[in-house]
Amino acid sequence: MRSTHGLKAISRSRIYSQVANQLRARIVNKLEPGDMLPPERELVKRFRVSRSSIRDAIRSLEALGLLEPRQGIGTVVRAASPDSMVTPVAGALLKKRRMIHELLDVRNIIEPALARRAAVHASAGQIDEMQQILRRQEEKVRHSEVAIAEDTAFHYTLALAADNSTMMKLVRVLMDLLRETRERSLDGEERARKSLAGHLRILEAVQSHNPEAAESAMQRHLSEIEEIVLKKV
Repeated sequence: MRSTHGLKAISRSRIYSQVANQLRARIVNKLEPGDMLPPERELVKRFRVSRSSIRDAIRSLEALGLLEPRQGIGTVVRAASPDSMVTPVAGALLKKRRMIHELLDVRNIIEPALARRAAVHASAGQIDEMQQILRRQEEKVRHSEVAIAEDTAFHYTLALAADNSTMMKLVRVLMDLLRETRERSLDGEERARKSLAGHLRILEAVQSHNPEAAESAMQRHLSEIEEIVLKKV
C-alpha cells in the first residue's frame, strides 16, 4: 500500500473542503483502489484540524464515490468511475453558465424539501442556533462585510434540522461546488440584505412549524439568489 505522507496541515481559517481537496488529490495521484486511508486519529494529527472536519471531508469523498467504509477494516479507496473523475475539474466546469444553472437547479430540487422537513423536525436547539447565525449575518451586513460563513452555516443547520443524513451530505457537496458563485451573489449591500431577508422568512416559517410556508420561503429565496448569480456569470 502507498504512503499518505506529505499531507499538509490545514489553516484554522479553512473548512472541511480543504481537507477533502488534499485527500482527493492524494487519492487521484498517489493511491490505488483498495489502498486504505490512515486512521481518523492520525489524520487529525497530520492536518491539525478537528475530528468533525476529518469526518466531514471523508463523508464528502464517500458521497462522490472516491472512498468507501469497510466494516472491521477502515476507509478504502474505490475504483475510479466516470462520476468520481468529474470532481477534480469542477472548478473549470463551474465557469460555464450551463453547469452553474444545473447546480442551482439541484438546489431548487433539494432545499425546498429540506426546509419543509425542517419545519416539522427542527428542535428548539436547532432553531436557536439558526437565530444566532442570522444575528451574526445581520451584524456583518450592517458593517458591509461578506457573510459567506453565516450563509453556509444557516443552510447546513437547516439541512441538519431536516433529519436526513444522506441529504445533508448532498447539501455539503453542492454548497462546496457553488461556493464561488455564492460569494459573488453576496457581494454588495443590496444583495446581502436580500439574502438575509430570505433567511429570515425561512426561519420564521420553521419556527412556526409551517411546512408549506417554509418550502415556499426557500423557493423564493433560491429564485432571488439564482437571478443574481446568473447575471454575474
